[in-house]
Amino acid sequence: MVPLLLVLLLALILFGAGFALKALWWIAVIVLVVWLLGFVLRPAASGGRRGRWYRW
Repeated sequence: MVPLLLVLLLALILFGAGFALKALWWIAVIVLVVWLLGFVLRPAASGGRRGRWYRW
């Protein structure tokens, strides 16, 4: 009984880790797209040059 519970617990942990990693990959892709769009859509600064799209 205990080995069966350990196997089920291990499967649950591995499934949870796999789901979390897949979610993190999607978040990373979304952040990358937003970051790249920032370079394309950044507003013009004074003097006609392209300014920074971020505030820091």
